[in-house]
Amino acid sequence: MRLRTERIYTYFLHLTRRLSTRQIMMLLAVLVGVLAGVATYLFEMLLYAIKGGLTRWFPVESAHLLFLIYPAVGIILASLFVKYVVRDNISEGVTRVLQAMSRKNSRIARHNCWTSLVGGATTIGFGGSVGPEAPIVLTGAAIGSNVGKLFRLNYKHTTLLLCCGAGAAIAAIFKAPITGIVFVLEILMLDITAASVIPLLIASITATTMAFILRDFDPILAVTLRPEDAVELWQIPLFIVLGICCGLMAWYFTSMNSRVGTFFKGLDKQYKKWIAGGAVLGILIFIFPPLYGEGYEGMTALMHGHPEELFDSSLFYRFRNMDWVAILFVVAIMFFKVIAMSATNAAGGVGGTFAPSLFVGAFTGAALALTCNALFDWHVSLVSFTLVGMAGVMAGVMNAPLTSIFLIAELSNGYGLFIPLMITACIAFAVGYWLDPDSIYTKQLRLRGELLTHDKDQSVFVFLKLDSLMETDFIRIRQRMTLGDLVHIISTARRNIFPVIDEFGRLLGVVQLDDLREDMFKREKYGHPITDYMIQPPDRILEHETVQSILPKFEDKHTWMLPVVDKQGRYLGFISKSRILNAYREQLVRIQQ
Repeated sequence: MRLRTERIYTYFLHLTRRLSTRQIMMLLAVLVGVLAGVATYLFEMLLYAIKGGLTRWFPVESAHLLFLIYPAVGIILASLFVKYVVRDNISEGVTRVLQAMSRKNSRIARHNCWTSLVGGATTIGFGGSVGPEAPIVLTGAAIGSNVGKLFRLNYKHTTLLLCCGAGAAIAAIFKAPITGIVFVLEILMLDITAASVIPLLIASITATTMAFILRDFDPILAVTLRPEDAVELWQIPLFIVLGICCGLMAWYFTSMNSRVGTFFKGLDKQYKKWIAGGAVLGILIFIFPPLYGEGYEGMTALMHGHPEELFDSSLFYRFRNMDWVAILFVVAIMFFKVIAMSATNAAGGVGGTFAPSLFVGAFTGAALALTCNALFDWHVSLVSFTLVGMAGVMAGVMNAPLTSIFLIAELSNGYGLFIPLMITACIAFAVGYWLDPDSIYTKQLRLRGELLTHDKDQSVFVFLKLDSLMETDFIRIRQRMTLGDLVHIISTARRNIFPVIDEFGRLLGVVQLDDLREDMFKREKYGHPITDYMIQPPDRILEHETVQSILPKFEDKHTWMLPVVDKQGRYLGFISKSRILNAYREQLVRIQQ
């Protein structure tokens, strides 16, 4: 394998010897786009083969008991596949991409080029109520990362190819190249420069073209607005209300996802998670069949103005033409979708939150439209409110208003809804940000201090680790020592600071050489305990603190050296401000190369 890699690299160097770095990146962007487009196609074929084989023959007039069984089977199969074949965590695709960018030098394991496809297709095909976008984004990002690794690119160019792969995957699955570009710029936080945007554009267009060639020209959620779906001026206040509702639903989405995840983490055995997840998901899907899988069929029904299709294979099929039953059904599905999604992921399934956020948004917009039509007979467009609602909740959940706006605009084959999309998405984003400033992707990363941002000064600190900066060559002094004992030690010491510890290794204080100079040549004082010269350090650093968080301690205390201790107060070493600054400069140069 290694020999083959060397041959490929040598051949690559021979072919590109006359090309500039920018030209090489454009060629590699084409390669990544082609591979991401093919991977997306294979994923969709596998997913719909499983899903179609399991549910195509279900009668639409009545519920089917297999809805109670399928989800548990899918979760178990996906979990076993991850545990015994993958042996790595492949869930939370977008979060893992962000983590790779911040902590792993944009390196993603080679197996992610295909394992996420199998795990995601198995989970969703058997009814797991999650989205296919996270697995395919992780797959596309892994393709870009491994292409960069194959051709021995530096961190900057590998990161660019990783982002090209992620954007290409989004562009291919929705056939929306602009959305793929905006997704990378807004969620993955890629710097906006000509050198980065052009390869990203090339990869997205290439992947979309591959999707057109391999499938057809209709997007996965294609809809064409009719004249009666046109937005009128008097509806603007309704879209403002919809934006507020979407912002609240986005907060519910994020908080409920965390609560369900916490509940499942409390289950100590994997089989308990299977039982709980399978039971919750099976019962919800049996009662509300639109919760099966990614939910594109339900969204499509609303986008085409046919809410009665939501009742197919449902216990409530005979009530499909009753307005108030339809409203209650839509509202219930809207709230239960989040629980179904969270239970799927927490129980061991593989999938994302991208499609569920669109799903919840579609049902939020539809619920408002159906309510207005039933109460006031206003005849507002179910199609328009469904589409705008999708953008609203997505903007709030992901903190990505631009991505949501352009996605819906591309899906609707035009920009007729651009104004209401902007109004609703911005309001939903503002409300969601006010309630919780972190997106569903960045919440856990920020808690761990692993989140990259557009601010280069802040992003560089993510790469600096406390343990690699800590200095440990300081001579430790026992509290029972005397001045005379320390004088004998000083002759071999390289430092002018001496940590004083007790018998358990806990830091009691420090002794500075400057404080000893007056007495160290007076033999009559050699019997004095060393604690007489001990002082307390200005502050202490805990071993798990981030580099960014400790800098204010140096500034506030006006010091250049601070000790590091563990949770029990045991001495570990020292951190110097100068070393942090030197490491910062070195890392800044590295990531900009």
